[in-house]
Amino acid sequence: MAMNIGGGKDDEPMMEINTTPLIDVMLVLLVMLIITIPIQTHAVKLDMPRNVQTPQREPKVVDLELDFDGTVFWNGVAVPDTAKLDEYLKSAAAETPQPEIHLKPNRLVKYDYVARVLAAAQRLGVTRIGFVGNEQYMD
Repeated sequence: MAMNIGGGKDDEPMMEINTTPLIDVMLVLLVMLIITIPIQTHAVKLDMPRNVQTPQREPKVVDLELDFDGTVFWNGVAVPDTAKLDEYLKSAAAETPQPEIHLKPNRLVKYDYVARVLAAAQRLGVTRIGFVGNEQYMD
């Protein structure tokens, strides 16, 4: 840092800003910031699951197929009407654990039929439902 000791007229105003007090304030704020920041720990706390061995049963699988004309098949057996489908879905929802329902709609079936089956399953409390046979839609 340089300091101007003189060399000019005494009656002229000083045109440089005095930065010494600004630097002092900045250093005090920097020290306060360093003191108040907590020490960083490099540990990650994880809640790991306990090693409890419970026998896992394979869930029962139900094949639910929709034909191109809207015919519903429950494990290969044609379902005559929606009341019977609701009965099947209600009994599946009541089982513990719920069976996995594999929904396989035909490529040519209207979306309306699929939506009705999914809505009925949701309404009756079926939570384990999934689509299978998606490879037929690859073309």
